[in-house]
Amino acid sequence: MSAIRSVVRGVGSYLPARCLTNADLAQMVDTSDEWIVQRTGIRTRHIAAEGEVTSDLAIHAARAALADAGLTPDDIDLIVLATSTPDNTFPATAVSVQAGLGITHGAAFDLQAVCSGFVFALATADNFLKTGAYRRCLVIGAETFSRILDWSDRTTCVLFGDGAGALVLEAVRDEEEGRGVLTSHLRSDGRHKNKLYVDGGVSSTRSVGFLRMEGREVFRHAVGMITDVIVDAFEATGESADTIDWFVPHQANRRIIDASAVKLGIAPEKVVITVDQHGNTSAASIPLALAAAHADGRIKRGDLVLLEAMGGGFTWASALVRW
Repeated sequence: MSAIRSVVRGVGSYLPARCLTNADLAQMVDTSDEWIVQRTGIRTRHIAAEGEVTSDLAIHAARAALADAGLTPDDIDLIVLATSTPDNTFPATAVSVQAGLGITHGAAFDLQAVCSGFVFALATADNFLKTGAYRRCLVIGAETFSRILDWSDRTTCVLFGDGAGALVLEAVRDEEEGRGVLTSHLRSDGRHKNKLYVDGGVSSTRSVGFLRMEGREVFRHAVGMITDVIVDAFEATGESADTIDWFVPHQANRRIIDASAVKLGIAPEKVVITVDQHGNTSAASIPLALAAAHADGRIKRGDLVLLEAMGGGFTWASALVRW
């Protein structure tokens, strides 16, 4: 039987114009550039403008991905958008993106797995495409985390930023070069909810709330959970730290990224880092990093790219993609 693979056709990104530096933050809360860089590796992050919402960022990134793929919105019949900061409680932000792109066919929906959202969305889109139900999908991660930050809390407000990234995936039958999504592995454990969460919600408080995090607890769990799903990806495909070309992790904290790479035996020169420029953009961080590494020529056709993420819930996930 012939097989269908979900192949990456294009990648795009968007960052809001306003750049907030560590020096800027030092004027707002009791912190310093040295303190932030030492603990996180973050130097700058981007903040959405007043009136600029998550769907606006997503539309910009989607258009960039379509241009990179040489396609038009009419070529897309599915949109899966990962976000924890939707425009509205409902409808899904994805349908605003769909309308903004002028697409009137197919389906569009949101997916919520916090920082793991993009890998969850990629896996979801891959499974839809492999069934033959859809042909081309925009997989988007878009966030305006600045809207749920307590700007008086120096332990969290220094970590996050806004942005969006997108991939165009196409269902290809009998892909001769072996390109496409090779495997994905998704996990969650709700016992850890209170370690990273937002203290508001429609049903609980009738409010949006602010992000709350037990940083040391998140760090303590992160490396083990990340390596767990990466080992699963290697076992499922027969690949290894030696055979991958690029490791594109969720850009949350440089110390977590470095510790994970060391534990897995991934060479430092294979690790794509953008956390210093973007901060933690949650579901947008992996596609932003992919777009940066694709644009500067690092990630090329045929490269084996390992993705991983961990987020609130806890959720964690990996995917292996032949570019």
